[in-house]
Amino acid sequence: MKKIIPCLYFLAVLSCNEKPDYYTIEDFDKVDKIDTHIHVSTERDAFVEQAKKDNFKLLNIVVDLSKGKEFVEEEYAYRVYQKTKHPESFEMATAFSIGEWDDPDWLDQTLAWLKKNIDEGALAVKVWKNVGMVFRDSTGQLVMVDDPKLDTIFKFLTERKIPVIGHLGEPKNCWLPLEEMSVNNDRVYYEEHPQYHMHKHPDLPSYEDQITARDRMLERNPNLIFIGAHMGSLEWSVDELAQRLDKFPNMSVDLAARIGQVFSQTIENREKVREFFIKYQDRILYATDLADGGKEDAEMLKEEMHQTWMLDWQFFVTDDMMSSDRVNEKFQGLKLPREVVDKIYYDNARKWLKMFPSE
Repeated sequence: MKKIIPCLYFLAVLSCNEKPDYYTIEDFDKVDKIDTHIHVSTERDAFVEQAKKDNFKLLNIVVDLSKGKEFVEEEYAYRVYQKTKHPESFEMATAFSIGEWDDPDWLDQTLAWLKKNIDEGALAVKVWKNVGMVFRDSTGQLVMVDDPKLDTIFKFLTERKIPVIGHLGEPKNCWLPLEEMSVNNDRVYYEEHPQYHMHKHPDLPSYEDQITARDRMLERNPNLIFIGAHMGSLEWSVDELAQRLDKFPNMSVDLAARIGQVFSQTIENREKVREFFIKYQDRILYATDLADGGKEDAEMLKEEMHQTWMLDWQFFVTDDMMSSDRVNEKFQGLKLPREVVDKIYYDNARKWLKMFPSE
């Protein structure tokens, strides 16, 4: 009997120390998390203050909005400022301007700019949708992401093992009439930004053209570490996205601003969506596209951040019936296993982006 009691005590202690298979809502602010796609273009601290409360670290990304290299340099300076002031919370991703594309020195100057940024701590390089949708060269031709001139940059980044975060193309809804779009937030965005609503611009490349150009670029650069921003613009179908992840082993995706499309697919087939997240748990990075330009009321911004992060957490860790203004029907949370949640919210950011390597 004396031998049995210590064994029972050991088993009881072991059981108490085992982690549960699933997280709960109450675990939200206790779990380390990384939002891999945000934009802070200000020196104020509102964003990082809320991030610390909700236990988030951040990847602060520069975007080339076709406003020239001075704009990109200014945006980059904000990223350096925030990372320097809050190194425990911020990492940064840079970008490059294509506005000077026809300048004979553009390529050399761009490579020098990127080398400088990388040496200063930039972990990745963003390529935005102006490539393929907005910017035209001196002959009037749209510059697509598979333009051979860009391969020199992609080769440089491949050699340096620096990921490209590619926002290439737009949601498939972009090419549909407003009333046929699958999520409400797309309807609002394209109604407010008709210049990007491709349904109104049939002379511009199709959705398929954008995806094909991106795929050709990846085929030519198979060793490039590529993170498809916004679910790789394949947000409408986990089946289509799975095909690309299978084809391109160095490709992962972030979820920024596309959770509504995930909700929409969950309404149609929850188990398929859940199986996708479990199967590709090593290839998905949590992200939101939240931003602070310094003009919004700070308390309203913090509330928006907290509510966005909380809703997403509830969706991934519980099987609650939920609602969102992005979709018109209720949907059920995925209740992903704890180890899957850890990868999506933290481990994959460190794997694919080498974020906070000293931890």
